[in-house]
Amino acid sequence: MSANPAIRHDWQLDEVQALYALPFNDLIFKAQTVHRENFDPNEVQISSLLSIKTGSCSEDCGYCPQSARYDSDLTPEALMPVDAVLQAAQLAKDQGASRFCMGAAWRQPKDRDVERVVEMVQGVKALGLETCVTLGMLTDAQTARLKEGGLDYYNHNLDTSEDYYSEVITTRTYQDRLDTLARVRDAGINVCCGGIIGMGESAVDRAKLLIELANLPKHPESVPVNMLVQVEGTPLMGTEALDPIIFIRTIAVARIMMPKSRVRLSAGRKSMSDEMQALCFLAGANSIFYGDKLLTTDNPMTNHDLALFERLGVYSGGSSYA
Repeated sequence: MSANPAIRHDWQLDEVQALYALPFNDLIFKAQTVHRENFDPNEVQISSLLSIKTGSCSEDCGYCPQSARYDSDLTPEALMPVDAVLQAAQLAKDQGASRFCMGAAWRQPKDRDVERVVEMVQGVKALGLETCVTLGMLTDAQTARLKEGGLDYYNHNLDTSEDYYSEVITTRTYQDRLDTLARVRDAGINVCCGGIIGMGESAVDRAKLLIELANLPKHPESVPVNMLVQVEGTPLMGTEALDPIIFIRTIAVARIMMPKSRVRLSAGRKSMSDEMQALCFLAGANSIFYGDKLLTTDNPMTNHDLALFERLGVYSGGSSYA
């Protein structure tokens, strides 16, 4: 492990564009070098994600089938009972997950909803798992309650660059997202924050998203990098497919810019070949979402992931921030 990793919060656009423009082999070598200075190169942290409240969301995120505005054939479901969530968490642990993430399709939860979520957090922690939730925007009091309840991580993605954001979402502002991240960080909860690649954004937008993340006062402990999953009925259905090499380059640049963060392969793995995922791990990804569902979209089956890990000589390990 490097004693003094280069943690920076002053990245400029020309620097990031220069990283993206490196010959592929040089970029991967640079990213792998940074990765090895900060992590075991053959260890991947496993998280499992459960939708605890599905659909009927008032937001208009153009990628999301959970929006009430779109006809995506998704069946809305109310907030799950605590016992059912704990059964799912136990199964995730039995299958090798070290962190259990719970997602609810809200613009912002009500205080009574937060109390139910705190019960889930406490129950999941009692099983020996790290906890993460994504509930939308939070008030100061709600954030404090989640911290008091023992929450380890809060997920709130920036999704894309500030410039491109209004092309994807109009029901909340970019600053709303930054404000929520600041509340979470100020409360002492670990931050899980990343974005979605392949929504029709430009190369500059991808670079600016990574700059937003890396130039936060403290790097997110987890950086999920999602590849757009196109869902029938959502506005982004029909978007031109992303070149897989661009996605792998994004993983590598994220690793270089945020050397001590967990960079997670998130949505979109169902459409990634084993070879593409292997290159992502080589580029510095060291966390995945595990299980057959990511909220409402398909994910590779657990057995397939285990087989891939075995073929690559990769093992699942701890998830503490290095």
